[in-house]
Amino acid sequence: MIYYFARTSLTPEVNFNFATHHLSLKGEAYPENAASFFNPLLEKVSSYLDSISDETITFDVDLTYFNSAATKMLFRLFGLLNEAGQNGNTVILNWYHDEEDLTSLEFGYDIKEEFLELEFNAVPISETA
Repeated sequence: MIYYFARTSLTPEVNFNFATHHLSLKGEAYPENAASFFNPLLEKVSSYLDSISDETITFDVDLTYFNSAATKMLFRLFGLLNEAGQNGNTVILNWYHDEEDLTSLEFGYDIKEEFLELEFNAVPISETA
């Protein structure tokens, strides 16, 4: 099952391919109503996680900007994935960031410290790439 939404000017591309255990968010996240955007994602991910065991899940996060409301919802999403890791799944979080954006990198490391079951990978992106 694939859960997909195209990127808009306020919301990221959502590409959750549950069959291959690959989840991706790409773009910017500052929806007018963060809960109305993220709650359906959280519900889909929660249902997906309830249906699997002993799987390797890869979550690629490539967000160039996200506001504080989106941050709270992302933390709820990371919490679900962290719990999946506690329940025997392997969860790989690839955190894409501009190589010169130290704020984004620091936020990624905050996630790493907060959610210990996530296998965190910082992935720098060059502006020239």
